[in-house]
Amino acid sequence: MIFTNILNDTLRAATPLILAALGELVAEKSGVLNLGVEGMMLVGAASGFIVASVTDNIYLGFLIALVAGIAIAFIHAVLTINISTNQVATGLALSIFGSGLSAFIGADYVGQTITGLQPLSIPILESMPVIGKAFFQQDILVYLSVILVFLVAWFLQKTRSGLILRSVGESTTAAYALGLPVNGVRYLAVLFGGAMAGLAGAYLSLVYTPFWAENMTAGRGWIAIALVVFATWKPMRILLGAYLFGGVSAIQLVLQGLGVGISPYLLSSLPYLATILVLTLISRDATRIQLVAPASLGKPLQKL
Repeated sequence: MIFTNILNDTLRAATPLILAALGELVAEKSGVLNLGVEGMMLVGAASGFIVASVTDNIYLGFLIALVAGIAIAFIHAVLTINISTNQVATGLALSIFGSGLSAFIGADYVGQTITGLQPLSIPILESMPVIGKAFFQQDILVYLSVILVFLVAWFLQKTRSGLILRSVGESTTAAYALGLPVNGVRYLAVLFGGAMAGLAGAYLSLVYTPFWAENMTAGRGWIAIALVVFATWKPMRILLGAYLFGGVSAIQLVLQGLGVGISPYLLSSLPYLATILVLTLISRDATRIQLVAPASLGKPLQKL
């Protein structure tokens, strides 16, 4: 029973990380670094919760959250692509802006709850011992997040559009010289990242913990950015990394529920400690990171 609960919580905890990290991976593949994921997630969480609460339509809440994430990402795109501002500074400012905006628009809804998204039960499979409830009785976004991983991997490796995206991320100058729409590709990639971040935020406020509280993402946006590095910019590895961090989160919740004699503050810090540990181990091989990272990451278009 405990193992089943851990598996179930792992899948749920990993879902917003998968969605946000996939969006950031696509953006970075185009050469645009967006450190505003946390802010976009918060705006998506707040706007999605408000709309779902007012209209009593959770799916409309997800749609508005997605649009809100795109709107915030559009600001980042204009500043970094058209005006060529520093991508790191712009992303940090966007994260702060998103945090403040979400707190402002959600001030009247703090502590309110809604009926979350109900899980989908897959007949026969859900009755399997141990894993049945964990894998085959989840909400639709858990399944969608896994499907999106495979779709993004297929898009990047098997389609012409994916090749163009990767080409832009590797060398904006060469791509521009070949006549590729560098700025257009980057815009679409950044907006996709915003949509995924908004959807990830809405998952937190509408499904994972169906209520609104300020800064409820609790650093998950930063973990999503770290996941991209952990995955070495490969979609399938994001799935592995997200479930790893989701598992750590699930275990600390179970330990707290069992009343283990360890400070709850220390247990709550475990996912973040795991993130720091993994990034420390990865960063020891700086040469490998440079080889796998998009060559034009963080660099504006330099026209010939």
